[in-house]
This record gives sequence, structure tokens and C-alpha cells, in this order.
Amino acid sequence: MATSSARRAPVLAASAALLLSLSACSGGSGGTSGNKDSGDKKQDLSAQQLTWAECPAPTSAQGEGGKPSPLPGGTPWQCATMKVPRDYAKPDGDRIELALIRAEAADRNKRIGSLIFNFGGPGGSGITTLPSAAEDYEKLRSRYDLVSFDPRGVGRSAPVECADAKTLDAYYASDMTPDDAAEEKQFADGLKKYSESCRQNSGGMLPHVGTVDAARDLDLMRQVLGDDELHYFGISYGTELGGVYAHLFPKKVGRAVFDAVVDPTQKAEESSLGQAKGFQLALNNFAKDCVARGDDCRLEGSTPQEIEDNIVALLQRLDKKPIPAGDGRQLTQSQATNGIVQTLYSKDFWQYLEQGLDEADGGNGSLLLVLADAMNGRNQDGTYSNIGAANAAVNCVDSKERYDLAYAKSKVADFRAASPVFGDFLAWGLSGCSTWPVPGQRVTPNVSAPGAAPIVVIGTTGDPATPYEGARKMAEKLGKGVGVELTYKGEGHGAYNGSSACVKSAVDGYLLDGKVPAAGTVCE
Repeated sequence: MATSSARRAPVLAASAALLLSLSACSGGSGGTSGNKDSGDKKQDLSAQQLTWAECPAPTSAQGEGGKPSPLPGGTPWQCATMKVPRDYAKPDGDRIELALIRAEAADRNKRIGSLIFNFGGPGGSGITTLPSAAEDYEKLRSRYDLVSFDPRGVGRSAPVECADAKTLDAYYASDMTPDDAAEEKQFADGLKKYSESCRQNSGGMLPHVGTVDAARDLDLMRQVLGDDELHYFGISYGTELGGVYAHLFPKKVGRAVFDAVVDPTQKAEESSLGQAKGFQLALNNFAKDCVARGDDCRLEGSTPQEIEDNIVALLQRLDKKPIPAGDGRQLTQSQATNGIVQTLYSKDFWQYLEQGLDEADGGNGSLLLVLADAMNGRNQDGTYSNIGAANAAVNCVDSKERYDLAYAKSKVADFRAASPVFGDFLAWGLSGCSTWPVPGQRVTPNVSAPGAAPIVVIGTTGDPATPYEGARKMAEKLGKGVGVELTYKGEGHGAYNGSSACVKSAVDGYLLDGKVPAAGTVCE
């Protein structure tokens, strides 16, 4: 988390899969990054026909698991690939292929069209996430084909590749909060080495994985799927992607929902500071809950402040000396911090945070390391998904901000004041793009979308990763009559997949029946 922009927010459904098992590289040739398709370079890509077939098991770049199981009633998951220009400025040039997945609508007679999901990251695989979360969207499947995809640079879609697994193990374990000149040099060297590995391994894809390109892919996808309008469900970073789409193609926006909303007005530093405050708030809510449960809470401390002080003390001890975490591995301060962050995305994960902290305090770092591995995309076999590499590549090509180490160091005190637990980590993380070989494209995304259909924008008051205030900013920037704000008074990153029948009813009413909720609706 410290080495990339704070925009990263792990995918909710990917986190849910953890229970069954956020954020910031142009050179050599990068995997499947360039197919010239010399025979059909003049082809109208919007007229291409997709060949849907049985889905294969995920690649290591996508994550873990087997082939997706059929849905209730036996509806199978189907997969296909879609050709897009690698560079939209050269539409007749090299092509890449995007991986898609779908489950067809249950009621074909009342089918509205395709509902396309982006679950966030940036860097999360929609191919693996949608099936794992499909139960939550089964009602929507009554009238929509549920569709998701691996965005360019992600999973099976011309994936960005950086360091190998052994290097990543060392990288994620390294000290991300340097305390002296020697540690600062190690930190800086680590950033340079990582960026160089991306440059060497990811070829010409790196300038072409930004959000604007992904939005253009969405519009081509809409056309290839046969829809006149884009019906869309974006979560976390997916809300930023949706906002950029709405700006570029306002007249093509159909029924759209943004959940766990990225603030489009914040620069990278402001976003990181907001996350520091957001995660601290979520941790405080966790500590309050623990205290309220009395003797049932396994953590020492009779007040939330005492529990948080003990967490700070644990991280300080790990900074000096890691602890055993099984299989010959150790838990470092950086990994423990990432493990804590992972559990704050959903109240359902608080039990694992409590257990992990208690065990780590007793010298066993296994659970916190499992949680950190999930955050960093480490598979059980020791390989890594490419979520970290893709996240870095998207964030750094999107943002012009380049904060050097001296600037990051100057912000540590401010960030620590905002969050004693996460502040140092996120302050040093400002420098994540400082050595990136590809320049950034803009400071903040343009999401103004005059003339677009209404977009339901949901903010959760206890969201740690995309703080609540971002929903109002998104609604305002989309424009009058476009952004329709809905507030969920609750915990976690994302509201629709939570326990609020009010949120589900409002979203389902819009997506299925076209009933726009009243602006300012509050759900509890």
C-alpha cells in the first residue's frame, strides 16, 4: 500500500473470497501486449462477433480458484475475448484482447441488456470477482446479462508484469516507513528496482492502461454487446472509471450505479490523507466495538484509545524485529499494516482482525500475514496476481503527481496526526510514482457529464478506503440532474453488498424498473 497511490481499494468480492480460502511501469515487450492483426487492421471493431465458450480456470495473474461454477438453476458462466486498439490515437495499429465473462439474464423476454461491472482496484480481475460475488446480484440477473471483464493491463487482458514472486516477497516485506538515512536509501532503492522491473517486463502497454483508455474500451464493449446505452455498476475505482465514461460519452449512459465512490476532486496527496483518516476512523469503530463486547474481546485495553495504542506498539515492535508467521516466513511491520488494512474493508472481517492482532501480540504472525498476502495478491502457491503491478501502472499513468522522497518525508508528521496507525505508511507511499518511467496524464479526472441519464451515487459513512464525502463531490461534479446521492449510514467499503435492505431496494428499483431514488435518500 505504501508504494502506490492511495486510490487503490481492494475489491470487496475478492476479499470475500479470502474468507473461503489499496496503491501506485515503457520499454521491452510485455506478454500479450501487442497483436498486429495485420489482416484486419481496418476492421470496424464495433462489428466484431464474440465467441462465448466455457470459462477456463484463472491464470496466476488473475488470482486463485477453479472454473466458475454454474449459477442457481444451472446457468453457466461464459467467457470471450474482445479486440481493442492498444493505442486509441492509432485505431488501426496494434490490437490487444480483453477478457470478458457473462451470465445470461434469467428472463430473456424482459431482458434490458447487459449490466457491466467494474469492482475496483484499479487492477482487480472482473473475471474472477463477478462469479464469486454473483449471489449478491442474482436479482439483477432477472433482467440483465451480468458482464464483467479484466481491464487492459489486468489478468488476462494484456497484463502488466513487473517483478517475479521471490522479488515481490522481499519487496512487500521491506520497511515502508524508514526511520533513518540507511532505511531511506533502502526504501528509495526498492522503488527504483520495482519501477525498472515494470519497464523491462511490460513493454509498450504502460502508456496505454489509463482510465481514459479503459473508458473507451467500455464504450466499444457496449457496442459489441449490442446495447444502445451502457448499463453499469461501478464499485470503488470502478466509480472513477464510470465517471470518466460519463464525461466522454454522456449520451450513451444508461442506468448506472456508483458504490464506494472515489472523490474526483482530490489530488493524490489529498486522497492519501483522506484514506489515512478513513482507515483510522474504521479502526476506531472496530476498537469501540471490541470494548463494547467486554470480556468477549480478546484484545487488551479498556478503552478504544488503549486498544489503538497497543496496535501502534505492536507495529513498532515489528519494525525492530519481525515475528514467525509459518512456512519459514516472518511478519514484518509493513505486512502487519497491510493485514490490518485488509480487514477494515468490511465489518465482517473484524473478527479476523481481532484474532490476528491477539495472535501477533503473542508472537504468531500467521493470520496477519495471510491477510497481507490477500492485500498484495499473493496466491497460496507463492505466485502473485498482477493486481499490484496493474494498480501501480494505472495510478501512475493517470496522475501527473510525482512526489519525491524528501516531500513524502516532510508530510509524515501531518499524516501521523491524522492516523497514528496508518499515517507514516501512507505518507511515505506518496512517493510511489516518483521513479515511474511513464508520465502521468492529468491531476484529477474530469467526470462532468451534462445531459447524461441519472447516476445513483452511494456513499457509506464508515467507508475507510473511499471516505463518505467523496460521494457528494462525485454527484456535484457529474452535474445537476445527473448525480443522485444516496447515503448509507454503516460500515465498510461498499453498501449494496452489505446488510441494508434500503440500499438494495433503491438500487434494484433503479436498475430493474428505472425508478430513480430521491436525491438525498438516507439508508441505515
